Amino acid sequence: MLQWIKLAFRDLGRNRRRSFFSALALGLGVALLLLMAAVLEGEIRGAMDTSIRLQSGHLQVQAASYDESKTSLKWGDLIDNPDQVASQIAKLAPVVEATPRLIATGILSVGDQTAGVQVMGIVPGATANEPYRSGMVSGSWLQAGDNDGLLLGQSLASKLGVSTGDQIQLLVNTSNGTVDQQIFSVRGIYTTHTPGFDDRTVFLPLAKAQAITQTQNHASLIFIMLQDQNESNAVAAALKGPGYKMVTWQQANALILETERFAGVYMMILYMIVLAVTASVIINTLIMAVFERTREIGILSALGMKSREIMAMFFAESSFLALGGIAIGLVLGGVLVYYATNTGFYIGNMGITGMLFGERIYGYLTLGNALSLIAAAFVVSLLSGLYPAVIAARLEPVDALRDAQ
Repeated sequence: MLQWIKLAFRDLGRNRRRSFFSALALGLGVALLLLMAAVLEGEIRGAMDTSIRLQSGHLQVQAASYDESKTSLKWGDLIDNPDQVASQIAKLAPVVEATPRLIATGILSVGDQTAGVQVMGIVPGATANEPYRSGMVSGSWLQAGDNDGLLLGQSLASKLGVSTGDQIQLLVNTSNGTVDQQIFSVRGIYTTHTPGFDDRTVFLPLAKAQAITQTQNHASLIFIMLQDQNESNAVAAALKGPGYKMVTWQQANALILETERFAGVYMMILYMIVLAVTASVIINTLIMAVFERTREIGILSALGMKSREIMAMFFAESSFLALGGIAIGLVLGGVLVYYATNTGFYIGNMGITGMLFGERIYGYLTLGNALSLIAAAFVVSLLSGLYPAVIAARLEPVDALRDAQ
């Protein structure tokens, strides 16, 4: 075996430029796939994390008849006495916080500018509001007793041409099917760096949101954050009761989970396409080596080297090319993944219904993805040496020596 390795290593060194560029082709393919795997994984993880923090929480308690798609405000579809319900839920050990929220639809107008919005009534002091509070760009955070102030997303404020302190009219649907309106002051402008959320979400204190929508002492849902998101099903089972339904983060973000499953299949197909292209370079390199070394192969056969040993020698060459290519790919890919993880790629306002994306996509490369890619690259490269090895092994010593003359 040591002899095969020495011969293989020597043969690759005969044409170092060709061997280098063959390994480089594989390395570029591996680097590209590492980057794509990291970006795809980071995109899915980022969308899930953003949706949980801003929109779904780890768990929601809703009235059994509540229809989220219709943003129902009928009293029968809402949770009665939500503060009491939330305080009881907060006593459970796995629960970090439980806070009521009221969701309504409305229209903002200032001058000749209008925008459809989602009005979210929140308890201003709840720690679950930290993603919004920490993103304050100007103005001040809401106070519980504020009856004429609201918060706007930065992108929405820019679209409407308003700033902190300006007056703006809000029209909202009410529980009895009518529309109410009021002039509000823009108390502050926030950003979550998620245009799909900031463009359409307006915050009011819960009490004011209940008053303007005529849903006194009712809420659309109880927003729950847990110490461990994997406990959502267990907590949901513990809270299950008549008149209520539980919506876990998995159910609320079913589209993201489905996209993640699809992405895994997509990446495997992409692996094969890119690696097949790079493998063709290795095949071409080894076939050229066979024809250049026809005389040498004939001499080795005449001296007693068996066909399987000749095949093993070419497999060793493809293994060296694979290892070199993977090493190059890990270095180049490592640099690209490091950039994607720490700096990310700006995508702006890229929105998909049912999914929230931030302004930047960051990479996240898992050990499992990296190892599966390395294994696939090595196996494909090794198999690419099969055809040249068979050609070399089938050369007859006499014919090989005659053809080489």
